[in-house]
Amino acid sequence: MNFPILSAIIFIPLIGALFILVIRGEQNIVIKNSKYVAIFTSVANFLLSLFLWYLFDISIPDFQFTEEKIWINGFINYQLGIDGISILFILLTTFITPICILSGIHSIKLKIKEFLIAILVMETLMIGVFCSLDLVIFYLFFEGGLIPMFLIIGIWGGPKRVYSAFKFFLFTLLGSVLMLIAIISIYWITGTTDVIKLFDIKIPQEYQYLLWLAFFSSFAVKMPMWPFHTWLPDAHVEAPTAGSVILAAILLKMAGYGFIRFSLNLFPIASDYFTPLIFALSIIAIIYTSLVALMQDDMKKLIAYSSVAHMGFVTIGIFTITKQGLEGSIIQMISHGLISAALFLCVGVVYDRMHSRMISSYGGLVNVMPKYALVLMIFTLAALGLPGTSGFVGEFLVLVGVFQINIFVTVMASLGVILAAAYMLWLYKRVIFGKIGNSEIKEMKDLNKMEIYIFSSLIFLIIFFGIYPEPLFKTVNVSVSNLIEN
Repeated sequence: MNFPILSAIIFIPLIGALFILVIRGEQNIVIKNSKYVAIFTSVANFLLSLFLWYLFDISIPDFQFTEEKIWINGFINYQLGIDGISILFILLTTFITPICILSGIHSIKLKIKEFLIAILVMETLMIGVFCSLDLVIFYLFFEGGLIPMFLIIGIWGGPKRVYSAFKFFLFTLLGSVLMLIAIISIYWITGTTDVIKLFDIKIPQEYQYLLWLAFFSSFAVKMPMWPFHTWLPDAHVEAPTAGSVILAAILLKMAGYGFIRFSLNLFPIASDYFTPLIFALSIIAIIYTSLVALMQDDMKKLIAYSSVAHMGFVTIGIFTITKQGLEGSIIQMISHGLISAALFLCVGVVYDRMHSRMISSYGGLVNVMPKYALVLMIFTLAALGLPGTSGFVGEFLVLVGVFQINIFVTVMASLGVILAAAYMLWLYKRVIFGKIGNSEIKEMKDLNKMEIYIFSSLIFLIIFFGIYPEPLFKTVNVSVSNLIEN
């Protein structure tokens, strides 16, 4: 194709944001038109990404739809391309963004025009991460995402939003400064930041260890891995619902993608050397944060800590460097993107009605919100990895992959599955069942049509990929096999 479809998918949301920026008129008309533009732009981008998936040739291991333009005197090239791994994350991003916009339209009351601009700019930067084939371009997109997310938390967040926004920004920026130094070092060593050329050049072994640690410092914070995870619960609790959805569903996956695309490919010897470190930190994350989740009285914090535990499975799967482990980690990230988005949206539904995230404020919701109780049950079972849901497929493959490498790690990671059942079912029991303990609950209304449409789309994908994950396997199969071979 001569048409630059990747650039189109990246910059369509940005064009939509610019349209919203120049909308003028009465306040009500501006808000109404801004909503229409944001919804149309995000849905159109999702449909274009589906067309990209249709055009994608799953039998080719090389990068497809590549684009290359000289940018800064040949030093940095605007270079894009996708393989079977990155296209799934693009689809996840373009699917989740319209959902965030639709949920934000009903829950955000202040500066909604600016909020929609921030969401669309965020989409552009996130898609750019998954398409970049130049280290500097990747870094610019990777770090650029901090700014709109900082604003989303800091402006539309809860009472401690400023503290949480700065904590999120400083944590992630500090780790990424070391990655920038590593990228400069790679250019000094090899004379290029072109990812495809770097795959062929092979960075000398003596440099790999420090460079791997520099990239790890950025990805471990963004993932987040234990003990770099402390910013995440605060950010989730204070962020608006749409912000929490983007953070959990997509932003965390950028780090997992970074591990697969750069850590394994550019520093294979160092990746093998540091695998025991990754396994140790991942096991601690799975068990420790699951136990912490059991102690939470805030629904958002509980789900935030569960995200850290689920990301522990992802990092274990990636560094098994086995076909099952890598495919499992990718599917686990896609699945977690859908499930965590759904769970945060479920919290947003009751928060909009009761203005409380405390578990103790609820109880007996099944009596007044039966549809909501059914929806939350499906997402709860998916989060604990019930067979027949997408949550099972990824975790099972990761455990199969790591079983080939280390049985002890497999056993310890399996404890996370048991603990996930404990904290998720306990959350469901306290919120949904029992007697109505709060008189305000009796006045709560069940799901409206828009909420039913949003949750139905998520339920469909979670169950469809749980029963028939073949489309995901076919898409990543050749790319994963090529990665392992290289």
